[in-house]
Amino acid sequence: MSSLPVVLLAAGASPSPSPSGSTAPAVPSLQDAQESATNAASWVEQNWSTWLAMGLQILLIVVIAVALRAVVRRAITKLIDRMARTAQAVDGTALGGLLVNTERRRQRSAAIGSVLRSVASFLIMGTAALMVLSTFKINLAPLLASAGVAGVAIGFGARNLVTDFLSGVFMILEDQYGVGDVIDAGVATGEVIEVGLRVTKLRGSDGEIWYVRNGEVKRIGNLSQGWATAGVDVTVRSGEDLDRVKDTLDAVAEQMSKEEPWNELLWGPIEVLGLDSVVIDSMVVRVSAKTMPGKALSVERELRWRIKRAFDAAHIRIVGGATATEDADPAPDPSASVAAPSAFSNADSPQAKATTPIAPQPPTGTGK
Repeated sequence: MSSLPVVLLAAGASPSPSPSGSTAPAVPSLQDAQESATNAASWVEQNWSTWLAMGLQILLIVVIAVALRAVVRRAITKLIDRMARTAQAVDGTALGGLLVNTERRRQRSAAIGSVLRSVASFLIMGTAALMVLSTFKINLAPLLASAGVAGVAIGFGARNLVTDFLSGVFMILEDQYGVGDVIDAGVATGEVIEVGLRVTKLRGSDGEIWYVRNGEVKRIGNLSQGWATAGVDVTVRSGEDLDRVKDTLDAVAEQMSKEEPWNELLWGPIEVLGLDSVVIDSMVVRVSAKTMPGKALSVERELRWRIKRAFDAAHIRIVGGATATEDADPAPDPSASVAAPSAFSNADSPQAKATTPIAPQPPTGTGK
């Protein structure tokens, strides 16, 4: 019995498999582990120089981008500060009176600086990000093509938004209007209470708030820049003495120009321009003055008040409208041309009875 295994092995018979039918997992030997470590070390040794070069390149790109961004933002800030100081120096001169005030220029400079800094940061950091991706051997052509297609799609889908934004940027750069200005934007008129890159908010004359998209504004009439003109038309009767009318207006203008606060609101003398129009029974005398922006309406009201009181004292009558209809002769009474009723119109009146023809008397008979 003991010689059976030896005979089987000599005959080349293989031992029977285990009942489960599965082989045991191979356990790596020490030599396999040494080979794997050797391969990893060689792979790291071959690529560490490439990794180091890529890391240094990425670090250099990031450092240059951050430094360039800081330098550009600092240069923009200095430029904006210089603009603000120049505006402050000009504000006290005669030229500064014709321009916007210091606070308005400061707000405009701050807005321009914010836009320029944002654009510079976007361009510098975006370029740095693309350079970092190219360092990793990433093909940027599909990415740029996809970005171009997405940009075109966004441009078509949000073209109104892009138009509003660009209009707002140019509006701020050109200083077309600012907070506190009274403007006529075509679609709405009022005082500017907020200026944005996309929407401008206006306060109307009745207190309503208008939200005007910058892209919808085709024209802008700024009533608060430079100076304003106060004009008053005085209508008097055509029979008034023009010299006396002019002397009275000149006296009112001289007195008003010397009193406060009108002497500060008036930026020029009040001038009597002359006859603006002449009709049959009235004539219009034009009075004009250059005023501080936004104060023309107040000057016109005060000027009318003073002219009316001066004309009343000088017994110069002011008439309304293009013609003095109230000075025309009264229309004749239509009943004046009708004769009084006659007494003969009444058949029972004595006059009517007296003029009644006498009726013939019948003949009377004679007796025998």
